[in-house]
Amino acid sequence: MNTGAIDVTNLELGFWSFPVLLIMVFLRAPIGLAMLLCGFGGWYLAMGGNPTPLLAKLKSETYTTFSSYSLSIIPMFLLMGQFATLSGMSSKLFRAAESFLGHRRGGVAMAAVGACAGFGAICGSSLATAATMSKVALPELRRYGYSGGFSTATLAAGGTLGILIPPSVILVIYAILTEQNIAKLFLAAFIPGILAALGYIATISLYVRLHPEAAGTRAPVPMRERFSALADTWPVLVIFVVVVGGIYAGWFTPTEGSAIGAAGTGLAALLAGSLNWAVLRDSLLGTAKTTAMIFFIVLGAGFYNGFLALSGVPQFMAEWVTTQGYAPLTVLIVILIFYLIFGCLMDSLSMILLTVPIFFPVISAMDFGMSPEHLAIWFGILVLIVVEVGLITPPVGMNLFIINSMDRDTPMKETYKAVMYFVGSDMARVVLLVAFPAITLFLLPG
Repeated sequence: MNTGAIDVTNLELGFWSFPVLLIMVFLRAPIGLAMLLCGFGGWYLAMGGNPTPLLAKLKSETYTTFSSYSLSIIPMFLLMGQFATLSGMSSKLFRAAESFLGHRRGGVAMAAVGACAGFGAICGSSLATAATMSKVALPELRRYGYSGGFSTATLAAGGTLGILIPPSVILVIYAILTEQNIAKLFLAAFIPGILAALGYIATISLYVRLHPEAAGTRAPVPMRERFSALADTWPVLVIFVVVVGGIYAGWFTPTEGSAIGAAGTGLAALLAGSLNWAVLRDSLLGTAKTTAMIFFIVLGAGFYNGFLALSGVPQFMAEWVTTQGYAPLTVLIVILIFYLIFGCLMDSLSMILLTVPIFFPVISAMDFGMSPEHLAIWFGILVLIVVEVGLITPPVGMNLFIINSMDRDTPMKETYKAVMYFVGSDMARVVLLVAFPAITLFLLPG
């Protein structure tokens, strides 16, 4: 049999799998199932209809995926977030931020962003951050005269901080896919995460000046009460410093750090009287459900990406792009635009698992004037930011729908109008980080 003909046929199968996958996603098939079926079908056809290699891969891929020591970090960080969510840490963070900022014009909204940043340091999920902080902050925003659209847009944008500020589940997945150091990725995400929070606060300040009717004010809080509220947030600071600092300092591995973080968050909740048997049960069940969902997506992506590697699509794309003579920056911008568009339609985890095995070889084959490790880390942070921008970009940003479901009185179009100010802030940040990679890489050694 002609090997060249087989290669061409497999390549065509690889390219045809993309529209099939997108059709399944648009028909509301779960993304994990869609990737699994496309991977199954692709492997079966690529093997000439012989089911034996597919069955062998089903056995080996499933065991390899679910027995991976690296992936055990995910349920630990998820449990950490569950303890923080159900034990009331989010409300303590918001009260502390509100006591310092609430009396300013737009201050309660700024406090919500600050609380989202703090909660993101122990949660690692943008959707969970948005949903949790909305329960705490939305009533306060409405109580002090903030318009519905401005309130929901602020919380939707603030929720995206949950995935960027370390620890981040998505960064862990990216590190595994690209074989990068998790601690260095966490460190690289720190400055972009702080810039995001500051950018949102500046956006709020601008918005309330352009639309003074959209925000009310509240009376200043006495200084003693401010520091009392701040003192209540000590567990968040301690857990963040111990987990992220300990991982970077080499005291323990990222997996060990995640376990320490989960145990520390649970202990803090217990000492605060927020952890009882009901909360513990709900935390474990929530962690198990989310872990099962993520692992199923990872399994589906493993099969699909294995088929793509067999078809030669990633290698073909890398070779084709490098031989076209396009400037590396042009290729990067096109890829980021792709992520922005499809980030509006798919969740960030699925986007990372589906596209990184295709785009990362393309970027790695180009000369950006930095080491391969720094290039991989810089690209990962940029991808994470742009995918998260998609979560608040109309018309189908997922965070927008999460927040809207919690405030049915606010028309979605009002949220759309206000959130575009935050999207503008995100776009400015992406341009800044693309133009000056040193901002992302500043804290990295060497």
